Amino acid sequence: MIDISESVMQTLLVIVVAGPLLGAAAALLPAPPGLKGKSPEQAVLRHGVTVTGVVLLAAVVLALGFDHDHPSRMQATTDVGWIRALDVRIHLGVDGISLPLLVLTALLTFLCALYSYFKTPAGPSPKAFVALLLVLEAGTLATFAVLDLVLFFLAFEMVLVPMYFLIARWGGEGRTAAAGKFVLYTLLGSVVMLLGLLLIGIKAGTFDMVALADRGGRGLTTSVQVTAVLAIGLGLAVKTPMWPLHSWLPDAHTAAPTVGSVLLAGVLLKMGTYGFVRIALPVAPDGMHALAPYLAAFAAAGIVYGSLACLALARPGAKGDLKRLIAYSSVGHMGFVLLGIATLTPTGVNGALFANIAHGLITGLLFFLVGALKDRYGTADLDTLAGATGAALYGRAPRLGALLAFAAVASLGLPGLAGFWGEMLALFAAFDPAEGLNRAAYLVFMALGGLGTLLTAAYLLIVVRRVCMGGPRPAGEPELADVQPYELAAWTPLVALTVLAGLWPAVLLGLTDPAVQQLLAGGTQ
Repeated sequence: MIDISESVMQTLLVIVVAGPLLGAAAALLPAPPGLKGKSPEQAVLRHGVTVTGVVLLAAVVLALGFDHDHPSRMQATTDVGWIRALDVRIHLGVDGISLPLLVLTALLTFLCALYSYFKTPAGPSPKAFVALLLVLEAGTLATFAVLDLVLFFLAFEMVLVPMYFLIARWGGEGRTAAAGKFVLYTLLGSVVMLLGLLLIGIKAGTFDMVALADRGGRGLTTSVQVTAVLAIGLGLAVKTPMWPLHSWLPDAHTAAPTVGSVLLAGVLLKMGTYGFVRIALPVAPDGMHALAPYLAAFAAAGIVYGSLACLALARPGAKGDLKRLIAYSSVGHMGFVLLGIATLTPTGVNGALFANIAHGLITGLLFFLVGALKDRYGTADLDTLAGATGAALYGRAPRLGALLAFAAVASLGLPGLAGFWGEMLALFAAFDPAEGLNRAAYLVFMALGGLGTLLTAAYLLIVVRRVCMGGPRPAGEPELADVQPYELAAWTPLVALTVLAGLWPAVLLGLTDPAVQQLLAGGTQ
């Protein structure tokens, strides 16, 4: 790690949050004559790679300068007045909980911009595409960096417009309906969430998330806390998504372009679970304690439901779309995240945060790979991909087949890869939940989670068998291109980090644990 002054750290965080917005505005301007390259379209795509690369570099330097000896302390903080009448402040900062999510967001957006430079989705102007991608990045990064409830809501909502247009204008079949469903669900949940945030801010007399966490619910009655957690939790549960509020997700993923699916699964879903950890747990602990068993029950149901839906899609003759299958798998994986949070224990919350990062890496890689398959075959229909004897990717495109198999076994939680630790910690925490929670009920939830891991292994191995194994290529069928250099460049970091997080989980857990301990203790050191 390197020694960086606090003022430079503040500047880096401002660059991370505001840089994509400035880049989005610049993307809409005409390219300078010397930077046009072969065409204006190429220039704006190169601009997207450059801006996201600078933001990623700033995020990495911010992580290197972060004081890893005190990860529970907010660092790189900026706190200036904005709306004095409401005491709303532009308050930014990072700790061990938000820093990994910032770096993950910056990395995935850069990889998506790099991928799009070589494989631009079919649709309208690349200018609009790059601008929307950068606005989406800005909203997501701001969500993880802001420390004011009103700013959190604004950043949380900021991602809706760019994601809507990325799906509706650059998506595939059924894109308009899928984009509309995405916005309708998330907007309805957000309206209720806003009421909960305002209730806390008005009753507590401040919207500052650090001050509210330090109070640990003091000054808020139990009824106010329960009402606030219900309202806020509904909006967060839609974005996560939690069963049964998940039905927008499969349609959105199926219709979205490849990079849209990567960012939706890898980053946007994490905004919901981050909100539970950053706001609900420390600000309204009594409300969370009262509602935690219900959250755990929905989480366990989502784990099993998502796995069964994937099994149904994976079976021969089901006409299951591979993108849709991975979307349903996200419902199950995010169920483990919610289960960990619902235990209200350091083990469970740390497991949830670890699973968040692991899911972003692995599912982002899966959507990249399925997008590549769809580009080669013209479809993501599993029956079409498998054919009569199997797609035989191992023989026809061995590197592509190996990467798909790697991502599948990582997703099913193979020990030694990133997918294992978060789900294991969530199940361990359910075995011994926080004091006052019904242990018998949580043992049932743990058993359902264990069943979900078995079902997950079953459907992912079926997918690997059907897509990667099979007979020889039928006569007359064209050769299948293997992994291209630009694809390798976009996917290699995800593979490497999946292995690294699986072999050295202490790197991530060492960041999150002190911050989680402080949050659960009511914000005290």
